[in-house]
Amino acid sequence: MKILIVEDEKLLADSIKVLLEDKGFAVDAAYDGEDGLQYAETGVYDLIILDVMMPRLNGYQVARKLRQEHISLPILMLTAKSELMDRVEGLNSGADYYLTKPFDSRELLACVNALLRRQGSEVDELTYGNTSLDLESCTLNCNGNSIRLSAREYDVMRLLMQAKGGNTSKEQILSKVWGFDSDAVENHVEVYVGFLRKKLKNIGSDLNIVAARRLGYHLEVSHA
Repeated sequence: MKILIVEDEKLLADSIKVLLEDKGFAVDAAYDGEDGLQYAETGVYDLIILDVMMPRLNGYQVARKLRQEHISLPILMLTAKSELMDRVEGLNSGADYYLTKPFDSRELLACVNALLRRQGSEVDELTYGNTSLDLESCTLNCNGNSIRLSAREYDVMRLLMQAKGGNTSKEQILSKVWGFDSDAVENHVEVYVGFLRKKLKNIGSDLNIVAARRLGYHLEVSHA
C-alpha cells in the first residue's frame, strides 16, 4: 500500500512517514498543497493524509480538485482546527475522515487502516485480457497460474493495467513509480518492463507489453 502525506510542518510529516514505514507502508511526503496535488494526481497512492493549513493550496482546495478530477482515493484530513464548521468544510470538500491535532499515533494508524480496508473492499484486483493483478498479494494470475511481483514490477504493471490499453509514457512511469526526486532514468523502466514480459509469458498470459515510439508502453491482448 502506498500513502501520500501532504503536510507543511516537515517535522510532523517526517515523523508520520517513519511511523507508517515501520508498519510496512510505502510512503511519500510533500510539504505544500501544490506539490501534494501533483503527487496525488499520479494515481499511484492508496490513501492521502492531508493537512488543511498549507501554503500555495490549502487542504480543502486540494481535496476539491482531486474530487473534481474523479480521483477517489481516501483522504484523511489533519488540522489544528476543531470547530464544527471547519470539520464540516473538510468533509464537504471530499475528505473521508477528519483528525484534529494533536492526535495519538495509535488513532492515526487506526484511521489509516480503516480507510484502507474500506477501499480494499471495493476493488481488490485489476483484470485485462485473461490476466488479473491481485492488489493485495501483488500477484499476476492467469488460468490457475500465478507469479508474485516485486514492488517496482507491481507498480509498473498496475499503471499499465489501469490504462486499459492506453499508452503510458516512460516519464509518467518514472514519476509515478520512482518518484519526482528519484535519480532513476528511462533504462530503469525498460528493465522492469523486460521482467514483466517474462513473467507474463511464464503464466501463459495473453497480454503483451508493447513499446510505442515516443508514446511509451501499452497492453495488447493477443488473439492467436
